[in-house]
Amino acid sequence: MAVREILLLGNPELYQTAEPVSRDELSDLKSVAEDLCDTLLDFRHRHGRGRAIAAPQIGVSKRLIFWDTGKPQVIVNPVLKSLSPDTFELWDDCMSFPDLLVKVVRHRRCSVRFRDLEWNETVWQLEDTLSELIQHECDHLDGILATQRAIDSRSFAFRSEIKRTAER
Repeated sequence: MAVREILLLGNPELYQTAEPVSRDELSDLKSVAEDLCDTLLDFRHRHGRGRAIAAPQIGVSKRLIFWDTGKPQVIVNPVLKSLSPDTFELWDDCMSFPDLLVKVVRHRRCSVRFRDLEWNETVWQLEDTLSELIQHECDHLDGILATQRAIDSRSFAFRSEIKRTAER
């Protein structure tokens, strides 16, 4: 449908809790899901990365995620469950601040229950980078950015600086 503008760090809309999607809204939200897909693919083309995007990042305050880690999937009303006590640190990135990395702690494993655009319920068991990704996207639905999950005040870096120091 259309590539939408991605809201950037500092935009107050990113800090709002998204509203649940009702079954009656599904047909109206198919165009939003297409826009999320187009926006993700455009970001991926321009930046060489991008695996998922949440509707609040394009100014739509609904609990909707477009996920593409090999097979595209629309995730409606996700609920995280079974967050493992085992955690790991990583440099998190975000389309809403594409040049900034933030060191955060995420759960190594989790499950997520959600509906698709046909209102079918699905449960995924996720580990490592996919577990981290769904936690990041669900945070967007709750108005939480990775910057708010930073480990400490030294957990911020420009992508270019991390790359430059890693090459040494």
